Amino acid sequence: MKRLFMSNNTGFTLIEVMVTMAIVAILAAVAVPAYGDYTKRGRIPQATNGLSEMRIKLEQYFQDNRTYAGACNDGAPAAPPANQDFTFTCVIAGDGLSYDLKAEGKRAMTGFTYELDETNAKKSSGPSGWDGSNSCWVTAKGGRC
Repeated sequence: MKRLFMSNNTGFTLIEVMVTMAIVAILAAVAVPAYGDYTKRGRIPQATNGLSEMRIKLEQYFQDNRTYAGACNDGAPAAPPANQDFTFTCVIAGDGLSYDLKAEGKRAMTGFTYELDETNAKKSSGPSGWDGSNSCWVTAKGGRC
């Protein structure tokens, strides 16, 4: 007599599915924060490059005018650039002989601050987990410059 229904059980057991989901969850728990740090490290050069470019333009302006006064005004050579991740500011001292440049993070980069002055002294600070420095621009977690 021929069997009408075969009893071939194919598929996965509940335990196998649960173990697979646990492994995927563990991998995701490691990968998601690492990816977030990776994207932040990729946005930091916007700040450091912007400050370096402003410094070059300020020094060129100083060579021509013997003062930094007016170099950061709108339309001036060293006007702060527009950027989606950082807000740039330029403060010229009253005597026109020194300046302070700052890039403050916004949106995904909130908490990051990079600074530069006329002596090329660099400072940086970051959000929780990102160490700051009074002598360099930190570009990675753990205070690496």
